[in-house]
Amino acid sequence: MNDYKMAPEELRATWGLGLVFSLRMLGMFMVLPVLTTYGMALAGATKPLIGLAIGIYGLTQAIFQIPFGLLSDRVGRKPLIVGGLLIFAIGSIIAALSDSIWGIILGRALQGSGAIAAAVMALLSDLTREQNRTKAMAFIGVSFGITFAIAMVLGPIITHAFGLNALFWGIAVLALTGIVLTLTLIPNPSGHVLNRESGMVKGSFSKVLRNSRLVKLNIGILCLHTLLMATFLALPVAMENAGYMPADHWKVYLVTMLVSFIAVVPFIIIAEKKRKMKQVFLTCVALLLIAESILFVSGQHLWVMFAGVQLFFVAFNIMEAILPSLISKEAPAGYKGTAMGVYSTSQFIGVAIGGSLGGWLFGFNGTNAVFLGSVVLCVLWLMLSTTMKQPPYVSSLRIELPPLALKNVMLERDLKVLDGVNDVIIVPEERSAYIKIDSDKTSRAKLEQLISSYDTQPA
Repeated sequence: MNDYKMAPEELRATWGLGLVFSLRMLGMFMVLPVLTTYGMALAGATKPLIGLAIGIYGLTQAIFQIPFGLLSDRVGRKPLIVGGLLIFAIGSIIAALSDSIWGIILGRALQGSGAIAAAVMALLSDLTREQNRTKAMAFIGVSFGITFAIAMVLGPIITHAFGLNALFWGIAVLALTGIVLTLTLIPNPSGHVLNRESGMVKGSFSKVLRNSRLVKLNIGILCLHTLLMATFLALPVAMENAGYMPADHWKVYLVTMLVSFIAVVPFIIIAEKKRKMKQVFLTCVALLLIAESILFVSGQHLWVMFAGVQLFFVAFNIMEAILPSLISKEAPAGYKGTAMGVYSTSQFIGVAIGGSLGGWLFGFNGTNAVFLGSVVLCVLWLMLSTTMKQPPYVSSLRIELPPLALKNVMLERDLKVLDGVNDVIIVPEERSAYIKIDSDKTSRAKLEQLISSYDTQPA
């Protein structure tokens, strides 16, 4: 019988990898709220180049995200994670030593090249048992949200106190700390687990890319991070123009992030428990549209601007929570890992677009052009979102099959007709069944009990 309590090694792996991932993301995001205001002092800096510096890490991350994930199957998870963090640290050091915008751009491009997210999730899959893997991955997701909030607050504080170069030195130290943690704290896996729920599968990308429901969600995360990058190009300058000095910006981010985290909870309950995912999704896109419209008309009115920032963060954090859940629900059985890989790549393409396009709009006609462009994007996204269908409320499972059950040709058919089972695929070479279930109607324990009965029956 499965033990659903995490073993000490699983806890160590989960906390360790969550910390390593968070240290990298902390370094990535701390630059976001400060580069526009402090970066203009760099030699050769222009508004479009600042936008390029903010967004270029997304471009290189998008390029290397999937190849690094597939490469980790061959060279090993830990070597790839250490190598990625080393590239990230080198990029940070180049940026720290640079007094020109081009050095920052090069450093940020290298930071994005160290794409370790897929390898981290694959190693987590190697180090946790099937019944505890969802909890471990949820922990990584929560740590991402907390890290983003901390970065929004710490970035302005450190940069104001010690300067932009010191911020990049600090980011390099975080990356090197991540390497030490990877080598010392995180257990070594006994082998690679072939798990399509957390890893990408060669030859399966076309199936994911042809799925119209997944395509709309990938466009959604692209739009969300385009808005994030573009907004943070304009927002620090807009607040400064309204008389709110950069040294105090962290206070706005702290308050708005705390409020938004509290606001996320009821929306998640409505989306998941009340099964109103599409309604919450549309509400969030509408809130983003309202937030960008408020920022566009706020002018010199700081409190109006703060209201726009608050609405933006509420909608953003809800979307960050529900979009991965939607991908999980919509992905065909056995293709969740591949779908998440494409989703992550779409996210980083959005980062690249938001930085470069936002920088161009910023240089063209200041902060208002950026906010207006964001309004237009929100309108287009809202129009697309109205065509979405309510998702199936299902969870993804991977169950290892005992030898006789694996040989039983009737197993897949019998699983598919069970009440609460949405989709099934059996992969003999992985000795696994990938099943999507409605948790209100059936459970992992029931399926495992059924499958074990087949281990005593002839095929």
